[in-house]
Amino acid sequence: MLFLVGLVLSGITAFPLVSEVRLLHDTLHSWSVGDRLPALVAWIDRVTTGVTETGERYPFMAYGTDWLAFAHLVIAVAFLGPLRDPVRNIWTLQWGMVACVGIVPLALIAGPVRGIPGWWTVIDISFGVFGIVPLLFAYGHARKLAQEAAVVQPAGAFALGTLAATVAEKPMTH
Repeated sequence: MLFLVGLVLSGITAFPLVSEVRLLHDTLHSWSVGDRLPALVAWIDRVTTGVTETGERYPFMAYGTDWLAFAHLVIAVAFLGPLRDPVRNIWTLQWGMVACVGIVPLALIAGPVRGIPGWWTVIDISFGVFGIVPLLFAYGHARKLAQEAAVVQPAGAFALGTLAATVAEKPMTH
C-alpha cells in the first residue's frame, strides 16, 4: 500500500511541475537555505529557470511530464492486484522490485549525461532504495501466504502452476 501511495503522490505532483518548482525556489530563498546549502539552492535556481523558460516558450514540453504523471498513476493501479490477491499477483511485486533496482543504473548513466549533479543522482537513487523496502515486505508476505495455501490444500487439488503443467503434458486428440 505504501508503494502504491508513493506512486500516486509522485504522479499527482508531476502535473503542476512549474508551480511546485517555483514554490520550492521561493521557500528555499525565504528561509535563507542558500547560506547553509548553496549547491542545493543554486541547483533549484537553475531548475526553476529551466522549467519556467521552457514552460513560457515551449508549453508543449510539459506534455512529457503529463505523460510521466499518468504513467505513475497507471503503474499504481497495477499494485492494486497484490492488495487484492498477493499470491496470484506476486509477479507485480517482483516487477516492482526489478524497477526499483533499475533506477540505480538509470540514474548513474542518465544523470551525468543530462548534467544532473552527483548529489542529486543519489537522491534519485534513493527512490529505488526506499521503494524496494515495502515491496520486499509485501513479497515475503505473499510467499508466506503461497506456502500456507500449498500446505492446507486438500488431496487432489491443484497446487499453483500444476494445472498449466498438466495441460501441457496431455497430448491433444482430435
